[in-house]
Amino acid sequence: MNTTIASMTPEQRVATVFQLLQNSSKRDYMGEKISQLEHALQAAHHAKNDGADEATILAALLHDIGHLCPEKEQCCDTRGKNWAAFHTTEDTTNIGVVHHDKLGAEYLRQLGFPKKTCELIESHVVAKRYLSAIDSSYHAGLSNPSKQTLRLQGGPLSPAEMRDFEKDPLFKQKVQIRKWDDAAKMPGVKSPALDTYRDMAIRNIKLTI
Repeated sequence: MNTTIASMTPEQRVATVFQLLQNSSKRDYMGEKISQLEHALQAAHHAKNDGADEATILAALLHDIGHLCPEKEQCCDTRGKNWAAFHTTEDTTNIGVVHHDKLGAEYLRQLGFPKKTCELIESHVVAKRYLSAIDSSYHAGLSNPSKQTLRLQGGPLSPAEMRDFEKDPLFKQKVQIRKWDDAAKMPGVKSPALDTYRDMAIRNIKLTI
C-alpha cells in the first residue's frame, strides 16, 4: 500500500474519496444530462432501496470513481500498469477514462475498501458488455454516450466470455450494479446527500484494515 495511504485514518480515507465525488457536482457525467455526483447518488439510492448490503451500496456509489482519481500514478494496478488514458469521440470530446473500472477498483483497494466493493466496481463494464450480448433491447436502451463507450470497451461479450462471466460467484450482483448504473441518469431526481453514506464507508474500511 502507498505509505501515505497507510498513515491515513479510515475517516481521512473516506474524506479523500468523498471529496472527489463532491468536486464532481459541477462536472458533466460523460455527455449525460446530470452531474457525476448526481449519477453516483442515484445509483447508491437504487441499491439501498433494493435492500443491498453495505459493500454493494458502496460499490454503486463509487463505481465510477476511476473517472475522478486525481493522481493517476497512485491508481496503477498491482503490476504497475497505469490505466490513465481517455476515451474520446471523433470530435475529441472526453467521454471517460479508459479502464476506469479497473482504475477505480484498484484505487479503492489501496484505500482499504471491502474486497466485494472493489470486485463489483471492477466488473461493471463487463456486466454492460454481457447485458448487451444477451438482450438487444438492453443495448437499444443505452444512452448515446454509453453506446459510444461500449464500442471502445470491446463491444458485447462473445459466447465464451458470457459463459465465463456467468460462472462468477458474484455474477448476479455484478449485473445488478450495472442495472442500477444504467437507471441512475435521470435529470432532476433528488437523492439522499453524499454524507448519508459517510459512516457506512468508514465502518466498512475499519473492518478491512
